[in-house]
Amino acid sequence: MKSLIGEKLDFDWKIVVITVASALLLLVDRYRTVFGIKYWDRVLFYLIIPLLIVILLFRENPRAYGFQLGDWKLGLIYTLLGILVMAPVIYFLGHGNPSMRGYYASYLPGLPWTTLLDLFGWEFFFRGWILFGYARKFGHDALWLQAVPFALAHIGKPEIETLSTIFGGFAFGWVAWRTKSFLYPFLIHWFIGSFIIIVAAGVI
Repeated sequence: MKSLIGEKLDFDWKIVVITVASALLLLVDRYRTVFGIKYWDRVLFYLIIPLLIVILLFRENPRAYGFQLGDWKLGLIYTLLGILVMAPVIYFLGHGNPSMRGYYASYLPGLPWTTLLDLFGWEFFFRGWILFGYARKFGHDALWLQAVPFALAHIGKPEIETLSTIFGGFAFGWVAWRTKSFLYPFLIHWFIGSFIIIVAAGVI
């Protein structure tokens, strides 16, 4: 096996920026508060800063990172199917799992705007910026690569949810990949996030 010692390292600088910046943004979100309200912090960390990097540093159009309608007809079909599949699962988990009720019930005030602010940037971050940025170098493997930090970012949430997120992250990524847009995973995730809170709070 050829030794890597002394071999010239040839990094793709945009991949480096996306990797380092995404890791730092996730960590800063974990430890710091800028506006005093997490939802607005996440708009800054996961939407505005990545968009500024794309526009000002990469000198690219955000459309190349899924910031577009894409195939909206297919996207709406996937959104409807995602809602129909996930609604009974969420209803069952929300009523049948005490950890889900204990974690999410207190988030009821402010719906649906709190989940919109929380998840719009979140979905662009993973299913736009990281997914399409990585896809240029890694192709379809980017679907799994973006799912890893997505899953790790759920640590601290109920165990059953966190364990499922590596697969959920892949599924969201697949929808974004097929539609060329992060908007449809966002719509599905917005429904999931809002509905689980409603169910956990005992509204339905």
